[in-house]
Amino acid sequence: LAEHPAGMASPHTEEPPTKGTADPDRMELSQRLAVEELITTEASYVHNLQLCLSDIRAHLQQKQLPDFDLEGLFSNIDDILHLSRQFLRGLEATAAQEHDQLLGTLFQEFKEEMETVYKIYCASYEHALLLVESYRKDPRLQEEIMDTLNATVPHTSASDLSFFLVMPVQRITKYPLLLGKILENTPAGTSTHQALAAAVSAMAQANANINEYKRQREVATKYNKAEHLTLRDRLARLNTHSIAKKTTRLSRLLMHEAGFVSKTEDKEYDNLEEKFQSVASSVAGLKENVASYMAHLEAFLVPAPHKRELQMEEGPAQQYHRLAEHLHRAVFPEFKRRLDRLVWQPLCSLSEMLVGPQQLVKKRLDKLLDYEEIQERKSELGSVTYDEEAAMNTYLAINALLVAELPRFNQVAVQLLGQVLGSLCVLHQDLAAEVLHEAEKELKQLPHGHMPLPAFWRLVEDTLQQAGAQLRTFTQAFETVTPGPVTQPLTPAEERKVLSLVSKHGPDKLYQVTSNVSGSKDLDLTLQRGQIVALLQRVDTKGNTSRWLVDAGGTASAAGRLSLPWHQDQKPNPNHFLSLGEGGSDQTQLWLPHLLHLPQVVAGFSFAARSPQEVSLQAGQPVVVLEPHDKKGSTEWSLVEVNGQRGYVPSSYLVTVPVQEPMGWSLPV
Repeated sequence: LAEHPAGMASPHTEEPPTKGTADPDRMELSQRLAVEELITTEASYVHNLQLCLSDIRAHLQQKQLPDFDLEGLFSNIDDILHLSRQFLRGLEATAAQEHDQLLGTLFQEFKEEMETVYKIYCASYEHALLLVESYRKDPRLQEEIMDTLNATVPHTSASDLSFFLVMPVQRITKYPLLLGKILENTPAGTSTHQALAAAVSAMAQANANINEYKRQREVATKYNKAEHLTLRDRLARLNTHSIAKKTTRLSRLLMHEAGFVSKTEDKEYDNLEEKFQSVASSVAGLKENVASYMAHLEAFLVPAPHKRELQMEEGPAQQYHRLAEHLHRAVFPEFKRRLDRLVWQPLCSLSEMLVGPQQLVKKRLDKLLDYEEIQERKSELGSVTYDEEAAMNTYLAINALLVAELPRFNQVAVQLLGQVLGSLCVLHQDLAAEVLHEAEKELKQLPHGHMPLPAFWRLVEDTLQQAGAQLRTFTQAFETVTPGPVTQPLTPAEERKVLSLVSKHGPDKLYQVTSNVSGSKDLDLTLQRGQIVALLQRVDTKGNTSRWLVDAGGTASAAGRLSLPWHQDQKPNPNHFLSLGEGGSDQTQLWLPHLLHLPQVVAGFSFAARSPQEVSLQAGQPVVVLEPHDKKGSTEWSLVEVNGQRGYVPSSYLVTVPVQEPMGWSLPV
């Protein structure tokens, strides 16, 4: 080996080889030494991988260091070790048979699996180095790492973890070189030479594919990060180049939609993206619903009626009290914790997993528009710039990565979504079973616990009838004790005044005075019982909230302060009863007009005026009926006023709103 370095002719050769026996013997010896080197270095490599896992990683894992990413450091090195052990056994079996043709076949058999596991490790290797560098800057973590290396592999004199982490990267790149050395010492034209040549080509292709995958991952890492930029940050990124690029993309997209230019079709990718978007939409919808469900559950657990002690003897109420207490303190909180752990957290993790691919899918569209634009320019000019070539390669890399990764990603996402939904169903089944179990224990203690079903329903009906009778009795007693206020009939003059007020302010502003009130200050009104007024403002012209501005059909004037005849702890509705005045016995209560015996007429249907004598209506619009007939006395048409306009409308289009019964408390007049 010292006299024949790999890939070079011997410097001591003074004449070309002859057809004698010396050269074939030397080639056979070199070939055997090259095979031994392959097997020996593979065994040493497997041994070092075992040190990484069984000693170094295990020792670091036992330390349980905070902020220490073991998975990020060692990636899928377990898979590499498992594959390398199998490969080493195959190498040793091949060497025992002394058949080098099997060696080439072995590499071809392991090529696909090697490419699969090594491309994952090599793609994450740069991230592992960044972790090592960050740990080196942390004295505490660096001390723990050195302690581990000194305790587990003192003979290596390794200064950090990168000494071991680089081994898989070096090993996969060394296979073509080791095979090439064996191939150089194998006679040409033989089946063994052909098998070894095919193995060299296969491993070189595997390395090329690994490098391409690594490049694709680097492009994906660059573009799949979700950026949360402020408006200022976005504006700061704008420049002439970015504006021109975005304008070109938008123009290209519009031409796609208009059909001016054909869109690059990729049915395989389109099907994968459609499924991915469907999964993403399902995850987003489920997350929104689960969040709303948990918010309602939280609100449901806030009231705690079981904390109030019941002042009654033992019975059904006390039994329900115990059941509610147990459910609120134990069953429901435990259900909430399991819901958060088994449904909400996995759903959030799944939602976060979708962010990267979503960003990459969006970026692919942008790069596709760039790619089409550059392809069109290339077909016209025959060449493109270096940057344009790089932009085309970026699109191809993103597209190839998505086509390769989306099938597996969609499959895993659907599986996780199914598991989340399954957990949600099982949790509700468990909750229902537990609540039923607890309820049955209390039910057995009730008098009707063993009652036949028909007798139980008769008991329920009798109980409801008794409760209804008690409610009616209570309602009658309540109405007797607290009679509603009596509205006063209107005089013909007041009725005309009411029509005037309705036309000016609308029916919702009108109130009827139920007790006399005398004005005591300048601009105060003296109001009589039964008089109709319109409430204009809840303050006077100076902004004083103790005096209100009303219209009694003449000049608008200020009345007294609003004071409701209820206790301060109660919450009366001021739309039912109002009082004007400074208090004492000089209080005046007002009643809303739509709660009086004053009928309100509205348009039941929309009507479009066809002549100047008619007026248009909108369905539900309040109207004032001036005359329930036309000039000839026909009742088919009515003269009405709507929004200050008068005209005739069909009488059948008008509907009288039924009068509501007054509700609330009133002081005696």
